[in-house]
Amino acid sequence: MNKTSWVALLLSAVLVLAVGCGGQQNGGKADSGFTVGMVTDTGGLNDESFNQTAWEGIKRTKNELGAEIKALESKRDEDYVPNLTKFARDGRDITWAVGFKFEKAIPEVASQFPNAKFGIVDSNLGGKIPDNVTAVTFKEEEGSFLMGVLAGLTTKTNKVGFIGGISSPLIKKFEAGYRAGVHAANPKATVQVAYAESFTDATKGRSLAQSMYNNGVDVIFHAAGGVGKGLFDEVKTREKGKFWAIGVDMDQSALAPDHTLSSMIKRVDVAVFEITKELKEGKLQPGKQVELGLKENGVGLAETTSKHVPADVLKKVDEFKQKIINGEIKVPKTEEELNQFLTK
Repeated sequence: MNKTSWVALLLSAVLVLAVGCGGQQNGGKADSGFTVGMVTDTGGLNDESFNQTAWEGIKRTKNELGAEIKALESKRDEDYVPNLTKFARDGRDITWAVGFKFEKAIPEVASQFPNAKFGIVDSNLGGKIPDNVTAVTFKEEEGSFLMGVLAGLTTKTNKVGFIGGISSPLIKKFEAGYRAGVHAANPKATVQVAYAESFTDATKGRSLAQSMYNNGVDVIFHAAGGVGKGLFDEVKTREKGKFWAIGVDMDQSALAPDHTLSSMIKRVDVAVFEITKELKEGKLQPGKQVELGLKENGVGLAETTSKHVPADVLKKVDEFKQKIINGEIKVPKTEEELNQFLTK
């Protein structure tokens, strides 16, 4: 799979953002005999974030490929191996694991079922990808950089915030990219950072948001799964036009239509669908990593961004986007790289 083909696939695909259903999902019998399974992390199917977006891609395999689909929600980390094992024993053509928290479970189950095919989202398994696994990762730092530009150009207080879920290299990519974007657009702005150490605790998310807003922050970007719902609950209590939230993974503007500046889109649904389609067509070569950034249209801004963001700001965001695509800006993805970026 090369980047050129991915650009074409992603540019031509339509991002479907319907609301997914909770609980165990079963798509019924397939016309083709092709079967697809998906195991969520503890955020569940209806997280209005990456699990839900991935499920939209799985549902496309039912509608467009005739696949029989089923999802299992993991209530705790200990459910990952049993859920993956169940689908492998069922003989699913491919089983998707959504989230970096499957980093240990996927290699374990993949080694036990070498004839089964698996996909994992948000991890390259440390570069040690089994021959029957396809790893999908995104350049979250690039999309987050654009969110930082938006925040830096929108803030009136020169104070913006970032709420992360569980401290991890993945979420640090969001933070590093966001802080770099804020600095690039508005060097006078400061970024307050807090981690919930959860992807499900919406109450904690609201508490962190409340504290930031009370301390003068007027724009907050989250990369925290279900924790982010608390951010949107809190921003809705604030004065319109003065306090903003920025969503993640999918367009989250419906959670607070009058207070959502933008959302950093990760096209997980498109990636999951296209890889599954390649498997069905006999074109997939597992054992590799697929990495998608701005150049591949794998990350980007929600279409609703233009509702609250002026045209001149959007133009500035696009200028930064092109510089990243052209290689003029190398977006940091670690704390070390960020410190180097900030001191340039």
